[in-house]
Amino acid sequence: MANRAEVAIVGAGILGLAHAYVLARKGKRVVLFERGRRASGASIRNFGMVWPIGQPSGEMHQMALRSREIWLEALRAASLSYRPTGSLHVAYQTDEADVLREFAEIGPPAGYACEWLNSTQTLNHSRAVQENSLLGAVRSHTEITVDPREVAADFVGYLRELGVECCYGSPVQKIELPRVETSLGVWEVDAAIVCAGDDFQTLYPEVFAASGLTKCKLQMMRTVPQPDGWQLGPALAAGLTLRFYKAFSICTTLPRLKARVAAEKSEYDHWGIHVLASQTADGAITLGDSHEYGLDLSVFDRSEVDDLILHEAQTFLKLPSWRIAERWHGVYALHPERPFFEAEPAPGVRIVTAPGGSGMTLSFGLAERTAGLFYA
Repeated sequence: MANRAEVAIVGAGILGLAHAYVLARKGKRVVLFERGRRASGASIRNFGMVWPIGQPSGEMHQMALRSREIWLEALRAASLSYRPTGSLHVAYQTDEADVLREFAEIGPPAGYACEWLNSTQTLNHSRAVQENSLLGAVRSHTEITVDPREVAADFVGYLRELGVECCYGSPVQKIELPRVETSLGVWEVDAAIVCAGDDFQTLYPEVFAASGLTKCKLQMMRTVPQPDGWQLGPALAAGLTLRFYKAFSICTTLPRLKARVAAEKSEYDHWGIHVLASQTADGAITLGDSHEYGLDLSVFDRSEVDDLILHEAQTFLKLPSWRIAERWHGVYALHPERPFFEAEPAPGVRIVTAPGGSGMTLSFGLAERTAGLFYA
């Protein structure tokens, strides 16, 4: 006899966990399937930044802010740690300061809770910022940081308290509602949500083949835990980030900055590098990242990319210890034209994936959106 639930969710990365949480809170009987013994993809290989300031104004920024609200609710309910420290985007070049000043003027009317700080004010907000040549920063209050490894491992316990059946080491092999066939048995469900990350082959490969989705590989590092309880404070970004996140595209001063970076730092454009710094629950600093795109990405990392990331980080970041404890790469799915990908390959089945490197930021908002489509 088949097991029974109302909704099956495929994939226990952050997007799958978010869907399980939102639906369980709506009173649905949820079963969550994960092919591995634990989540091991992009959801644990990132900064842990919930980063509304990076989303373009309008619908996506509003989704990010709503996602943040649900994140806070879920983290508190599950007794998981987080850092509500906001963010600083620091400027050392005139064109960087021009973009950030403009964003501080036009951002608040567009919904961004941010302000321009001069150099003295910036240093009062962060002990981690390099003083030399600092021109100022944009301070935003909406960003929070979680430890993605902790969330992926420990949030499951809270989901089980909510009644979610969590089946790890149980790849889903076939969905023909009401049947969901897995390596550990058959379930009967009313609906299924596929949040399978960059796995384009196992379920509905014909949908993914026609979707236009591609993949992005990023290289990242983590230091040893910083000594004596040293705290980073706000998560940090610098000038290279302004050309990466779509929020800053509203600034008329941005093209001049992009042109300078392309002329002076072509290798950073080639590898899609911008540099962010966040802190984990144990006090380590996560640094990255780079961006390589395509469906045939190398499994090998490039030491020169790590060197470029570290060199840029040291231009704006002060750390008590720069000793690197871990290096890795992650791979996530993205669509070149859409902020995320959705499809309905069969009645009652929905694919939700590819939030394009913004999975931590958008996950709970996307889950609420999906739940609304299934259960208005």
